[in-house]
Amino acid sequence: MTPFGARLRSLRAKRGMTLKAMAAEMQVSSAYLSSLEHGRRGKPGIGLVHQVCEIFGLIWDEAEELAALARLSNPKITVNTAGLSPEQTALANRLAQDIRKLPPSTVATLHAILDSSVPPPKARLRRAAGKG
Repeated sequence: MTPFGARLRSLRAKRGMTLKAMAAEMQVSSAYLSSLEHGRRGKPGIGLVHQVCEIFGLIWDEAEELAALARLSNPKITVNTAGLSPEQTALANRLAQDIRKLPPSTVATLHAILDSSVPPPKARLRRAAGKG
């Protein structure tokens, strides 16, 4: 299951909405939504994320969180280690081979290490409408 899929399932459960009802409202198949929830489909596009936000009335922080989860929900990732050190390449390969075996506590620790050592992305500047 992907982070987006888990959140989507949680939102549906909280609202008591069936997969079939949500699919009908979004005009997609219930099989597609089920595949998204279970991580068998690629990460959702921004249009689908907006539809989910509209259906569940998500705005501001909640909508931004859902979009961030969608960006982190590619179930089939590729890591290009060209130009990286041998240690970095070895780490990427070990993670690919062993990630299924890691206990949740280790995964949480790895997230914490990455959160503390990788600088946050720069805030995007938004221009006022009509100003170039």
